[in-house]
Amino acid sequence: MSKRRPPRPPRPSAPSPATPRLTAVPPRASAPRPVAPSRAQGPSPRASAPKVPRVVSLRDARLGRQLARYSERLARVLDANRRAVGQLYLSGVLFTRPGTRAGRDLLLAHEHLLRVTRLLERLADEGDVPAPRRHDEVDAVLAELDTLLERTDELTRHTTELLGELKRP
Repeated sequence: MSKRRPPRPPRPSAPSPATPRLTAVPPRASAPRPVAPSRAQGPSPRASAPKVPRVVSLRDARLGRQLARYSERLARVLDANRRAVGQLYLSGVLFTRPGTRAGRDLLLAHEHLLRVTRLLERLADEGDVPAPRRHDEVDAVLAELDTLLERTDELTRHTTELLGELKRP
């Protein structure tokens, strides 16, 4: 034999006074917002308080100056690289074996400069990757910047010398 449940009684359409009606919990009342003092009440307490001097991080200021110097150096090297490629092309040397080699060197230098641009954006906290916060990380990025710029200078200088030699005959 199976046990059967007794049928449920029908629900009343209106709540009976004996049955309390369940309602949604009312939202919490938030704390009253402070009202800004009107001008008629006099100056605000902030206006009369002495101004606190702003604290400036010297390390951040130094890093900002370094970034500006690197940006200027990057612009100079990009310009020199661009001029060297133009000279290779206009002189027709680009289509010779040594000219092609010089062109590849300039292309490698340009790749280094793109990497330098990404690193500068990272240090300035403008890129996709957040800026390094620890001192040793910042120093490592600056050392990489120096290395890349030195390699680029060397490649551009080598190409300029090669151009000078090829123009002589």
